[in-house]
Amino acid sequence: MRALTLGAIGVVYGDIGTSVLYAVKEIFASGHVAFNHDNVLGVLSLLFWTLTVIISIKYVSLVLRADNNGEGGLVAMLALASRSVKDRPQLRQFLLVIGIFGTCLFYGDGVITPAISVLSAVEGLEVISHTFSVAVIPLTLLILFSLFAIQKRGTADIGRFFGPVTLTWFLAIAVLGVSQIARYPEVLQALSPHFALGFIYAYPTVTFLILGALVLCVTGGEALYADMGHFGKRPIRLAWFCVVMPALTLNYFGQGALLLANPEAVKNPFFMMAPSWALIPLVILATLATVIASQALITGAFSVTKQAIQLGYLPRLQVLHTNVKAAGQIFMPFVNWGLFVAIVLAVLLFRTSSNLAAAYGVAVTLDMLITTTLTFFVIRFAWRYPLWLCVAVTGAFFVIDLAFFASNLLKFLDGGWFPLVIGGIVFSLMLTWKDGRHLLNTKLRADWLELSSFLEAVFVMPPVRVEGTAVFLTAEKGAVPNALLHNLKHNKVLHKTNLFVSVRNHEVPWISQDKRVTVQALGHDCWQLVVNYGFKDDMDLPKALQMASDHGFALEAMSTSYFLSRDIIMPKVGAGMAAWREKLFAQMHLNASDAADFLKLPNNAVVQLGSKIEI
Repeated sequence: MRALTLGAIGVVYGDIGTSVLYAVKEIFASGHVAFNHDNVLGVLSLLFWTLTVIISIKYVSLVLRADNNGEGGLVAMLALASRSVKDRPQLRQFLLVIGIFGTCLFYGDGVITPAISVLSAVEGLEVISHTFSVAVIPLTLLILFSLFAIQKRGTADIGRFFGPVTLTWFLAIAVLGVSQIARYPEVLQALSPHFALGFIYAYPTVTFLILGALVLCVTGGEALYADMGHFGKRPIRLAWFCVVMPALTLNYFGQGALLLANPEAVKNPFFMMAPSWALIPLVILATLATVIASQALITGAFSVTKQAIQLGYLPRLQVLHTNVKAAGQIFMPFVNWGLFVAIVLAVLLFRTSSNLAAAYGVAVTLDMLITTTLTFFVIRFAWRYPLWLCVAVTGAFFVIDLAFFASNLLKFLDGGWFPLVIGGIVFSLMLTWKDGRHLLNTKLRADWLELSSFLEAVFVMPPVRVEGTAVFLTAEKGAVPNALLHNLKHNKVLHKTNLFVSVRNHEVPWISQDKRVTVQALGHDCWQLVVNYGFKDDMDLPKALQMASDHGFALEAMSTSYFLSRDIIMPKVGAGMAAWREKLFAQMHLNASDAADFLKLPNNAVVQLGSKIEI
């Protein structure tokens, strides 16, 4: 439990832990809040109760309960919600669309958060001396490049340092906060909701305007839920209530105490809390903390992409496993360098953490709205709670999330469009791939031959049988694979043992080993197999087939051949999707990673036979 809690501190809370670098600064930098004693206490109270309501109550207490076989995250929540309304197809389709869109917004967050975190940490050099200003952007890009360059090594080696470094960070920010609170203990009055409610009552318009900056204090809230499968509910909750929440509260209140004593510190209250001798060590520690926060988002992007691929929303991409003992530790080169290019673009386009703060918030608050919406359907239709209770609980959170989202929309032209554009591009790719696959499968299904009838006809005058086992991959169970037709037409032989295998991906994270493979005997030493995977399972087809070899067929590595159909998509004008989407789908299909690699088939035993298909 201690190790899991320490790991949760390092991985889950790295993002929210670095929000102290910029949240208070951006609230007062907006210029909407008049700088005086009561307003500082009002803002501190808003910060504390935002953390309490959104993180402590919504995510830690409620959303963490919605686990999908122990897994969390928006994909897991989507699977739960869609299954709970499976008897309502139109509603299920609606939930799938908004859930996938929320998943796409994660990529926008994955670009903005590393950029703003690392940039805000390096900007601490400007507090030491203005001469360092010219080095901020180059040093930020160098740190980010180094971070992405080491991803292929995996997180196993650097992961053991996440917890201790981030724990040191939380202890450091707590000490900084306590040192300022000791000088001005009056700020602790802001723990009372009276000050937050008083500020809202006195300045309703100003409160709405600053929600766009206030949301910065809950950056990384989605990570609580997404990383549940890695650490479990209890360690995440222990880490939050025992370490993270107290440290964040002390630091925010320490910044408030500093501002009351020295209003000039508003330009960078976090770093100005530290004595001059501690500035350089603090900048180094802050940079390490932001790198760790960024690391969590990068590995999260790998995980989400793999899940989207296995759910059929993205084409196959190269997946490299960086740890033989941990299937979840993966590296995806295309995703890694795609994120890096987008982050570099964000840094060069916005140039300061304040400008990036304007870009941050729209995608995150929209994600929060989607999570709240899906939560309603889970607790109502899956957990069967009374309607009035579901409406009351999720309705309250929905109103809060909607207020934050509406406020952040005011920043749309100042940069809020950037993460939405990224999310929109990914969403277009996902829908195009999903719709394209549907068109392709419809076309194949229209032309298919029924497997059992075909085999009966073949064995009336059987072809020459050769030694060994042939494994034919087919998308549709019970259909004759194109590769079999090509093999019979050109080679005029049939193997002694023939396995017709369909791979099925399901909307659950894990499929137990006893349900991995279903086998149906077709006669004449032929079998139909369906191999089942959850969206977090590690695909290994030879291993799965070995598990089923006790059904009467042999699977010797040296005498087994895998036959795959490699389809070439030909867009057809006037049918299916829009012309540009069909061309995009054809290009995505062409560039998809090889199915043999994705299923871990031995390269020297794979035979690919191609055909052209019009959609």
